[in-house]
Amino acid sequence: MGAVALTGRTFLLQIIALAATLILTILLDPTVFGIFFVVTAVVNFLNYFSDIGLAAALIQKQTEPDATDYKSTFTLQQILVITAVVVASFLTPVIGRIYNFGDSGLFLFRALIIAFFLSSLKTIPSVMLERELEFGKLVWPQIVETVVYYLTAIILAFLGLGIVSFAWAAIFRGISGVIALYLVKPWIPQIGLSKSSIRSLLTFGVPYQGNALLALIKDDLVIAYLGTILPFAAIGYIGWAKKWAEIALRLIMDNIIKVTFPTFSRLQHDREFLKNAINKSLKVLTLFTLPIAIGMVFMVRPLIEIIPRYEKWQPALLSFYLFTFSAVLATLSSPLVNALNAIGKVKYTFYLMLLWTVLTWITVPILVNLYGFNGVAIAAFIIGITSLIPLFIVKKFVPISLFDQIIVPLKGSLLLGCVLIIFKILISNAAAYLVLGTLAGGLIYSVYCYKNLKTELLPYVKLIFTKTQK
Repeated sequence: MGAVALTGRTFLLQIIALAATLILTILLDPTVFGIFFVVTAVVNFLNYFSDIGLAAALIQKQTEPDATDYKSTFTLQQILVITAVVVASFLTPVIGRIYNFGDSGLFLFRALIIAFFLSSLKTIPSVMLERELEFGKLVWPQIVETVVYYLTAIILAFLGLGIVSFAWAAIFRGISGVIALYLVKPWIPQIGLSKSSIRSLLTFGVPYQGNALLALIKDDLVIAYLGTILPFAAIGYIGWAKKWAEIALRLIMDNIIKVTFPTFSRLQHDREFLKNAINKSLKVLTLFTLPIAIGMVFMVRPLIEIIPRYEKWQPALLSFYLFTFSAVLATLSSPLVNALNAIGKVKYTFYLMLLWTVLTWITVPILVNLYGFNGVAIAAFIIGITSLIPLFIVKKFVPISLFDQIIVPLKGSLLLGCVLIIFKILISNAAAYLVLGTLAGGLIYSVYCYKNLKTELLPYVKLIFTKTQK
């Protein structure tokens, strides 16, 4: 039942986070968010060099890690973290000159460095809980972190502190997260290195981290690059559009992925059961993410019309629609890439990430030059078409059936879209359309899917959550 707890609680947590983000996007202007996204992208490089895939290797390891594995991982990680922090501290003035952040932006950069160090202290207790499939316990520190972070950010933003709001929020989140996690999973940090342990973990960790490096180059390095050629307000528009377009991914997919990676890893030798688990995870994902994506496409403009001080985000609407399309395809590709990692086929995921990284760096500069900040979303739309490639790779190892899993949610989502179009024609008031369209569309979609999946809904839960405990 730990996985159920994780999904239920983190779903509520994501709702809180999205509501808080909505408040922050009302209080703060696009330029502030642009600085925040660029600084975060730069600091994310630290996260890459602090792990080299050891945490993932501990989770994926077929035999139970011993004290030496944990001690060696913690020690090596802290060496890397401290090195990265020192390097980042020396580079702070240079980064400030490149981006012209100003004093507030540099303070945010230093605050995120501190938060990065604090986050590294949570690695081993988190890995232990994931290997034990104690997802219910794992979620409590996340709740503490999220509440502390957004409460701090909203209060300080309301007081007019701007970008500094994110800085203090990050520091308080880091401190509260470490304390909460060690209360849930006590672990005494130990120092020591075992060559055999590190060598064994790096066999999986280095190829896995190669994928992380490509993801870093594909996503964060692009944002860092855009920060040098676009105004911060334009970066803010990109971040806003991507944030809301990926609501379904954050609400649903992140939770499923969190559960399925350790679960698939444990099931890698039982391909029949693994096939069923992958199929059902795809069905659960599309069952929830498709209607959310369709609903957001129709509801985002009325939301902008009725929320005070929200017209400032209107220029980002085209990017939002394009990002939504790529997010829907990511719903299908991400669990499949996750499955490849879980069964140790990291070579294939590396090639996929290499493909997507190359395509990103070819298309984004060209399209941004042609279409401004909207070029980023156009590139994502084009690259999203290749997201089905993992399906053909996974089928080489596990005979999954994608079409059978998505057909009912897809038909239901198309029906939902038709309902929302009809209501849009009939109702001119934005607020009334939001309320009535959501209720009617949600009800019709739910009835349709229940009618066609009622014999499968309970097995979903048992297969994806309950049986993972076996």
